[in-house]
Amino acid sequence: MHRKIIIIGGGPGGYIAALRAAALGGSVTLIEKENLGGTCLNWGCIPSKIMKNTADIFLKFLNADKFGINVAGNVTFDMKSLMEKKNKILETQRIGIAALLKNNDVVLEMGRAAIKSKGSVEVTTKDGNKKELYYDRLVIATGTKPLNVEDFPFDHNHILSSNDILQLDKIPESILIVGGGVIGCEFAFIFSALGSKVTLVEAMSRLLPLPFVDQDCSKLLLKEMKKRKIAVFCDTIVKSSEINDDQITIHLDLSPFTDNPKPKKITNNLIKAQKMAVCIGRSALSSDLGLENIDLLTTPQGWIDVNEKLETKVEGVYAIGDILGPQKVMLAHVASHEGIIAAQNAMGFESIMNYDVIPGAIFTMPEIGTVGLSEAEAKKKGYEVEAFSINFRTLGKAQAIDELAGMAKMIVEKGSKKVLGVHLIGAHATDLIAEATLAIKKGLSAEDIAHTIHAHPTLAEVMGEVSLKACATLTKA
Repeated sequence: MHRKIIIIGGGPGGYIAALRAAALGGSVTLIEKENLGGTCLNWGCIPSKIMKNTADIFLKFLNADKFGINVAGNVTFDMKSLMEKKNKILETQRIGIAALLKNNDVVLEMGRAAIKSKGSVEVTTKDGNKKELYYDRLVIATGTKPLNVEDFPFDHNHILSSNDILQLDKIPESILIVGGGVIGCEFAFIFSALGSKVTLVEAMSRLLPLPFVDQDCSKLLLKEMKKRKIAVFCDTIVKSSEINDDQITIHLDLSPFTDNPKPKKITNNLIKAQKMAVCIGRSALSSDLGLENIDLLTTPQGWIDVNEKLETKVEGVYAIGDILGPQKVMLAHVASHEGIIAAQNAMGFESIMNYDVIPGAIFTMPEIGTVGLSEAEAKKKGYEVEAFSINFRTLGKAQAIDELAGMAKMIVEKGSKKVLGVHLIGAHATDLIAEATLAIKKGLSAEDIAHTIHAHPTLAEVMGEVSLKACATLTKA
């Protein structure tokens, strides 16, 4: 079936949708206003992981004596070189995506898109030239930007967004991070490893206060932060801030949003830091798209509602990725899968987006990998459950590489031992979660995993060990 498909947004959802629609015979045009790869490649997943890798290596050098290695002289960190490496990698990736699109006959238009009517989109290039394009089906994948808080707006010097953090020319002596979610926690460990004095403020009662992150992972993460002398204030908000002499004075207060019935009183409500990074969420990029011209309404926050086929209330118009908002799952790999589903439906197929089994990867130190239900979620859904845990330090490989901090937790349905959720915190947890994802997707039991031979010595053995414990063939530790 030949159809003209226009996709607005060249992030992991948009460009995957373009490739899939082209593979199905569509005449596809992808419009991107800035850089291919979207937030994930340019301002999120990839650059932050480049920084984390550098931080990991730096820590290894600082602790080289533990491995019998003598490092002569001072080990120093060069932020300029890191930024140059980061920018080179990102440019290589962008070039690769552009080549992939070209090789699959996707037309790439660089410019700002505005929907003019049902069936047409206008593209304005950076030099002001305009071009009108026509579509049979439209996919909106415009994503989000860092949420700018009115009480302490970004000045991009002292008060930073998550985007600003990735462009610093030097590591600050001290930094206060507002928000103990995924982004805030990842940056807290990175900056601490690279030499900053880090303070983290979270309005809820625990770090990573997300339904899919088990509370035991949050507890262990807090313990690891304290080991690294990261100051953590939960149940706390930033009441106000003021900039004096190239320093920020931050006033803290008890959070009105906490779910803790008995929050601890703040003993030190005044923090001074060189920088403050605000990492408390994202806002929708939908206000200037011309959605009103096709009678497509958003939520008050700017998010776009879709059905199970990812089609909006306007026939033939689809939306994918972060523009769907927190009511869906704002992850790059989810956006890519949404892109496939939307493209197939745009080309006349009948595909349903399923959000039941989605792995999460959090690149803290140690890493967190999670899939399925947390223990609290499972109980809330009415399951009769059992939970089993194994520490990483029991593994020979963990001892060999000196990565002892960590835990594997498995939630199973009582009786059947069907795996409902797996939560890993430890070295390479983001890689190890793949086995659990497949297991839950296929409806396997703890016994199925326990009777699968895991190579020794590997960190993957933790899945075998916790499964053995769950099916009661291992004596209690």
